Amino acid sequence: MRDFRRVWLSGAVSGVGSWLLIVALPVHVFAITGSTVATGLTLALEALPPLLLGPWAGALLDRWNLTKAMWIADLISAAAVALILFADHLALILSADHLALIYVAILLENAASTVFRPAARALVPAIVGTGNELARANALTAGTGSAIRLVAPPLGALLLAGPGIEFVLIADILSYLLSAVIIATIRTHPLRDRTNKPHPIKGMQTIRAHRGLRGILLGQTAFLTANAGLTALLVPFTVDRLHAEGYVVGYLIAGLGAGYLIGAALSTHAARALHTRELLVATQFATAAAYFALFNAPNVPIAIATAGLIGVPGSILLITAETAIQRATPAAVLAGVGALFFAADSLALLVGALAAPAVTLLVDLPLTLNLLAALAVVAAAATLIVVPRHPAAFLPMRDRPAAKG
Repeated sequence: MRDFRRVWLSGAVSGVGSWLLIVALPVHVFAITGSTVATGLTLALEALPPLLLGPWAGALLDRWNLTKAMWIADLISAAAVALILFADHLALILSADHLALIYVAILLENAASTVFRPAARALVPAIVGTGNELARANALTAGTGSAIRLVAPPLGALLLAGPGIEFVLIADILSYLLSAVIIATIRTHPLRDRTNKPHPIKGMQTIRAHRGLRGILLGQTAFLTANAGLTALLVPFTVDRLHAEGYVVGYLIAGLGAGYLIGAALSTHAARALHTRELLVATQFATAAAYFALFNAPNVPIAIATAGLIGVPGSILLITAETAIQRATPAAVLAGVGALFFAADSLALLVGALAAPAVTLLVDLPLTLNLLAALAVVAAAATLIVVPRHPAAFLPMRDRPAAKG
């Protein structure tokens, strides 16, 4: 478990910096432009690298040294955030638009994440196996992420209101650099098959041949489309509907993080009580109901409380889907399959982040928010139909190659 602790620590360190920026950057862009479309575009751009590069990156990761790919990705992410930090100066030197440089940096950072995330998804089962330890590892990772969500967003809001965006950017750069150092000390190196030419078609064939993977892909993509649309409108909702300052988004995300923390603690118990399909459907329905509660909240305290209600089933949902994908996928193509799932997540993010602000141009903001919450209910119904009920579809794989180190 030594190497898992390093994977966990790396994610925790970089996660703190990333969550500080997740709050600060949309608020910063909204403050610069005053535009819901420009703010939504910051989320949409995050989706492009995983969508366009992810399947190829995942196929290559099935042949590459995973830890090396991860620490290089961390260094590239640090450079991307540095580009945002110095965007004002570079805009003057290059006679470029400040906002355009921020968008370029977002693309670069998420291109690096396109490598890091499927590599981490493939590395963890190689370290801990695919039995109960995998579920516990995913729950620990999710619980840590939830604690970070609880602390970092309000901290980011305070830093944004105090020292400012520059301080937040420097913290994020340092977190990526420290994460790279930690990843470089990992000793486990899964055996990779370098004899075959990498191609994303292998991952696609694996998903197509496995009904459980197909079902999760369809249900989660629909659900995350609704989630992305709601996320894209979170700042306008806070400012226009709750009549609060933009940095209050940090407190909403902190409430969400508190719920995620509770959900992570309950996830292993929930997994013993329900099979995979039932747990996916139940948590999607519960999260959708909490969406309705949040976006019809009359004031900030109630909005923060209902954000916490989203986090509890939302955390269990993500942990359940993650563990099911890792168990159902052969190790030889896990990075490629993982990258395809992340590409689908990015497609959902792109569609939701672009469509939601566009819909607000046709109907008012409250109606748009409720329509998106209704889409989440439809996604839960789709999961009930397409994901197989039989638990054997998600039994742990027995054909994972041994890892060296």
